[in-house]
Amino acid sequence: MIEEWKIQSRKRVFGKYGRNIDEVLYEMPNGSTADFYIKVEGNAAAILALTDDNKVIMARQYRPGPGKIIIEMPGGGIDQGEDPQTAITRELLEETGYQAGEVTHVTSLMKDAYSTMNCEVFIATGCHKVAEPLVTETEVTELVLLSIDDFRDHLRTGQLSDTAAGYLALDHLKLL
Repeated sequence: MIEEWKIQSRKRVFGKYGRNIDEVLYEMPNGSTADFYIKVEGNAAAILALTDDNKVIMARQYRPGPGKIIIEMPGGGIDQGEDPQTAITRELLEETGYQAGEVTHVTSLMKDAYSTMNCEVFIATGCHKVAEPLVTETEVTELVLLSIDDFRDHLRTGQLSDTAAGYLALDHLKLL
């Protein structure tokens, strides 16, 4: 029978730019101990945003983890005390210059089995362009519009940071 593990100790071993790593020592159900490194992160949000003519609004940008330019759904961190819908509306505008029409929450998903982060998944319809993407020192994005078919094809490549969110959003819309 599966049992929860007991935390023996927790120590922060790295922290910078809102990304933290804790070393956690667990007592295992058999009495042994094992250490794990857990990413302690705030929550995030991702959005499948559609224009009135059903184009999927995407952001093309360099990502340091994979070390390359990728095309991904708009999204980002939810600030402390910020409502997730407010966060994703802000992220959509900052990364693409589009303002959300109707916004619907789809679900919350775990990002990683070794992370505390949850990702709130949203859909926005009736989006329209109101500005240019916001350029910062660490984030420069380029707007990309894809057809639903092209977005599905892109999801199948697995070459975006929120593949699961994309599938969940399409499933919610019955577009898989």
